Amino acid sequence: MYSSILNPENVTFREANPQEDSIIAQHFYQLWRDNDVPADSIKSDWLELTLQFINQARQELYYKTFVVEVGNLVVGSTSCQLFNGLYPNILVEEYRKYGYIWNVYVESPYRNQGFAKKLTSLACDYLKLLGCTQAILHASPLGKPAYDRMDFYQSNEMRLDLTE
Repeated sequence: MYSSILNPENVTFREANPQEDSIIAQHFYQLWRDNDVPADSIKSDWLELTLQFINQARQELYYKTFVVEVGNLVVGSTSCQLFNGLYPNILVEEYRKYGYIWNVYVESPYRNQGFAKKLTSLACDYLKLLGCTQAILHASPLGKPAYDRMDFYQSNEMRLDLTE
């Protein structure tokens, strides 16, 4: 299997098409599972909810997804869009027009080959074309070292567990 993975002619990076939204949703689900979220903590209608989210983001927030194929099999993806914000956006676009990258995911047999880095770079390039001034993402523990190497920096987000 690995010989075909390492052959660059078999690897393609491209923009996803809407017919692949279910694959993207599956990657999103699997990302949560890979980060130790129990299956019973994920809503049973996760597929429908994710597809609705993607459709709305595509219509309102310049949503776009990029995939990596090995042969004809999609083995990884990432999505990006304009950041919708958490509060009234009173700042001029030149100061604060953020893009958000979510669901950088590569299936486990295809990891550690630079696929996630390339997908993230494609998302950043797209966000630059939209005029974004910064790209935001929330890194998984496995992904954090890769984003550090790509010059993402940690922000001042702080969290407090309210369940204790």
